[in-house]
Amino acid sequence: MKWSTFFRVKTVFADQKDSLSLKRVFGLRDLTFFGIAAIIGGGIFSSVGKACFDGGPAVVYLFILCGIACVFAAMCYAEFASRIPISGSAYTYAYASFGELFAWIIGWALIMEYAIGNIYVAFAWSGYVVHLLDQFVYELPRWLVTDWSSAHDAFIHTTQIGVDNDALMAYKFSPTLAGFHIVFDAPALIINLLITILVYRGVKESRNATNAMVILKLIVIVLVIVVGAFYVDISNYKPFMPKGFGGVMIGISAVFFTYIGFDAVSTMAEESKNPQRDLPKGMFYSLLICTVLYVLVAFVLTGLVPYTKLDKIDPLAYAMAEHGLLWMELIISFVAVIAMASVLLVFQMGQPRIWLSMSRDGLLPPAFAKIHPKYKTPSFATIVTGILVGIPILFTNENFVLDFTSIGTLFAFVLVCGGVLMLKPRKENDTKGFLLPFINAQYLFPLLISCLIIVVQLTMPNYFPKLLTLGNWNKIFWFSNGVYWLFLFTLSILSLFRKWSLIPLVGVSICAYLLTGMKSNNWYWFFIWFGLGLCIYFLYGYRKSKLAISQSAAQKSNFTNT
Repeated sequence: MKWSTFFRVKTVFADQKDSLSLKRVFGLRDLTFFGIAAIIGGGIFSSVGKACFDGGPAVVYLFILCGIACVFAAMCYAEFASRIPISGSAYTYAYASFGELFAWIIGWALIMEYAIGNIYVAFAWSGYVVHLLDQFVYELPRWLVTDWSSAHDAFIHTTQIGVDNDALMAYKFSPTLAGFHIVFDAPALIINLLITILVYRGVKESRNATNAMVILKLIVIVLVIVVGAFYVDISNYKPFMPKGFGGVMIGISAVFFTYIGFDAVSTMAEESKNPQRDLPKGMFYSLLICTVLYVLVAFVLTGLVPYTKLDKIDPLAYAMAEHGLLWMELIISFVAVIAMASVLLVFQMGQPRIWLSMSRDGLLPPAFAKIHPKYKTPSFATIVTGILVGIPILFTNENFVLDFTSIGTLFAFVLVCGGVLMLKPRKENDTKGFLLPFINAQYLFPLLISCLIIVVQLTMPNYFPKLLTLGNWNKIFWFSNGVYWLFLFTLSILSLFRKWSLIPLVGVSICAYLLTGMKSNNWYWFFIWFGLGLCIYFLYGYRKSKLAISQSAAQKSNFTNT
């Protein structure tokens, strides 16, 4: 097993033109709507409340920073999408730049974002459905709308202050089978099943459903911003940054997974009519629209009620109810159900297409590349995705799942931006699609980092002394920031010798900085997932890789000829 084999790069990406290829049905509007559908959903209707609770009104800075990071990442995605217009997203791009091992790692990490992220969205969807039914229709038995993990934890910690009473009642009054309490989130399971069936049936049906849902939720979000602005209490903005910038950064794990929406757009490359032109535009348009809406919603939300009350699964509906706007609460709850269903739909479409690409390359069994002869969808991969989302719904909860998600998105963005630095320059006559502007960073990037150090020292005089001496800082915080500055120093040195482009360098730097906001629990689960993925790669993918097989065949042929 040679070390160099882990970094074998795929250079030939043939179009899939066989009779069982995917249908090319998506135009620019469809791709833009897919991006909006994925980005605006669980984040703006649910996890934004957790981010506001941690960061206070200053959470708007987090969304602006995320938007800036995504602009640079999106330009790098657009460059790759123009060069390699096939399914696979960041997995395919890593295969073309860093090599097979990194491609597998990022493909495995994306499962955390699509399939596991969908578990959180399913729970959030269920929360709004239950809220809607409780308020206006019929109150379902709590054991049918509560996840088993939360119910069991509430029962174990009955005597503690702040225990979830609904979860406790769900456990106490649930039916039992052989002494086991039957508690599960039925709405989350049902929506996962329905979305899986819809995605399995075809892309046209999914496209039409997504477009309709996006239009509806955009109208309602604008309505929330306009109506909410009249009830904003300026006193709620004080203190503006109650927990400092560190508190703002805590929210990164709660919201950044939603930004994988424009990554989801790139998975639709083989179903796009003109991928080299429309994929980059769809990414940029969806990102711009969603970032503006996130900032405005966060600003209005923290003005409606004190940030300390926003740690809810349905923060928008809660904020409107606090002001007696029951008609708005009803509209938000209804549209949130639709909005998060559209997120489930896009994520459930994205994951099978990544597996499709990995299977074509031999890193997963051939069944994952199977295309349904009638529906023209990756049928087996779609079913497996539905199962992967559905089973954990039975024994996890939304807080556990949220710890699993955003870190994989940021990791993908870092590799995509870094991958652009590894690409060979385009030929002069190759001007198809988006062309990433080249700005020589040889001296400019080290200068920018030097200026950044000066600004940090002037604004936070104790920052670097504490970083160098550890001080009383949290060890995880100290370690992540220390590694980050070492990372920037390394990039500065390399840029002097390699004359890299500035845009991907800045993209790598900002996305890597956002990784420093991850909590120790995020890293803990990421490395467990990472280790499991490596085991699967060495047991199957390394040996079955088509690139490895072709290289081995070429070596045997050369040996025979000599």
